[in-house]
Amino acid sequence: MSVKSFYPTLYFNANGLFSDKECEHNYGSENNDPVTIAERFEEAGADGIIFYDISKDDISHERFINDLRKITKQTDIDILAGGHINRLEDVKKYLYAGVFICVIDKGSKDSLTGEDIFESACERFGVEKIALKEENGSIVLQDGIIKNTESEDVIIETLNEPLTVGITGTDISDTSFDFYKWKSECLKKNIDVNMFVPSVDFSEFICNDQGLIPVIVQDHKTDEVLMLAWMNEDSFKKTIETGMMTYFSRSRNELWVKGETSGHFQYVRSMSLDCDNDTLLAKVKQVGAACHTGNRSCFYRELFSKKGSAKNPFKVFSELMDVINDRKDNPKEGSYTTYLFEQGIDKILKKCGEEAAEVIIAAKNPDPEEIKYELADFIYHAMVLMSLKGVTWEDVVRELANR
Repeated sequence: MSVKSFYPTLYFNANGLFSDKECEHNYGSENNDPVTIAERFEEAGADGIIFYDISKDDISHERFINDLRKITKQTDIDILAGGHINRLEDVKKYLYAGVFICVIDKGSKDSLTGEDIFESACERFGVEKIALKEENGSIVLQDGIIKNTESEDVIIETLNEPLTVGITGTDISDTSFDFYKWKSECLKKNIDVNMFVPSVDFSEFICNDQGLIPVIVQDHKTDEVLMLAWMNEDSFKKTIETGMMTYFSRSRNELWVKGETSGHFQYVRSMSLDCDNDTLLAKVKQVGAACHTGNRSCFYRELFSKKGSAKNPFKVFSELMDVINDRKDNPKEGSYTTYLFEQGIDKILKKCGEEAAEVIIAAKNPDPEEIKYELADFIYHAMVLMSLKGVTWEDVVRELANR
């Protein structure tokens, strides 16, 4: 049985984002930032967001593309987007902006019909990256249909249809829509949805005398340990129901939602139980600092470490990129990296080409040490190019994950 998903739909024009095409329901200028709205839906439990550009001019369309880039960089939610598609180049713009699926309007009256663009786009970019919007507002994906519903009354009925993989509609596109409540209703009706369902009941956890179990909290992207807190059964269930990390305060003897006073919320991405059933490990999306001191992690005071300790590969890349970015922003005399930035993009591209050729030559040598050395050289020069063009490792990893 496929997992059924909830997708709010938002329309963009020169005045901002709206929850329906006629723009009758404005989100309000003070809260109309696309990234803020996308984060709000992600935090509320939406599985993805559908954006349509209904603007009429190229300047507004470019603004929309830039907004999509910001959204895909700053959120983890799947983004589907369409509108203003007249040629294959427009499809490529959406996909390069980080959009998960590009939606082509079947009823397009442009130089090519929507169906012609759809077929060409599927051939060029892959059928899994392209969807077709029907006249009734439903979206045909490779593996099913996202149905457009008119009201909450038909949500369960629509999701029960065999070909339906998700739903959208005016009600679902309102920020007041309770995604977690509806997902709970779906589970009661044996409809599989993207919601946390523990594989082990809390009654099987080994808690202390107060009925509490410790929770180690990590950043879901970097695995950085952020804090340690405690949960009881009520806070555990609340976390599952809301998607927000909820703990039990031993000092106040009450439940507390992390971030309810500071705004530094934690949104749960996964939770694991250790081999003895007496410790939880939560991976979260952390907003702001996890520590009350303002530090990102509560474990910011190093007591000791051994030189040469093995490091997380992603951390090595991140630290090296920090050094490269610093050389770009704060040139240092005698630095090779500074020299490359001073020479400009042509020199950097030339070095990337030379190092790529060295990798090819080294690959013909049976000694693996040579190719390791040459690959390291190539990756370094590629990172200088990344820094120059404003591309991060997170951007690259996200692109790989989407393929």
